[in-house]
Amino acid sequence: MFNPSRDEVRRFFIDTWRKQRAGEILTPLEAIAADWIVEHPEYHEALADTEGSGAAADYSPERGQTNPFLHLSMHLAISEQLSIDQPPGIRAAHERLAARLGSTHDAQHAIMECLGETIWDAQRNNVPPDSDAYLARIERRASRD
Repeated sequence: MFNPSRDEVRRFFIDTWRKQRAGEILTPLEAIAADWIVEHPEYHEALADTEGSGAAADYSPERGQTNPFLHLSMHLAISEQLSIDQPPGIRAAHERLAARLGSTHDAQHAIMECLGETIWDAQRNNVPPDSDAYLARIERRASRD
């Protein structure tokens, strides 16, 4: 199982953004990451910091900061889940969410909240993430009026 360190994840996004801006060839995973980076201009400055202070920063909710590396990692995870429809039904729920919210990006953010809740529950209860509960959360979001 691929389990990169925090520094490896941060370096991946910084290197991907550098390669994107330089017009270099991207791997398939980098291409997906670059697409999400483009969708988040608020992260461009942190990702353009090739000297590493962005990679070393401690993003804290108490400081009102969103961790761009975590946010983009969640986009990648959800993109992979959608590509293989895992858990089964997530792709259809995403399509309903996108239609209801008016964009695939907004749908991913809604799913991201569900993923965050699912991970938080798993960590709090010291159990593996519950994919059924995760999909149920997404389904509830997709069926709201």
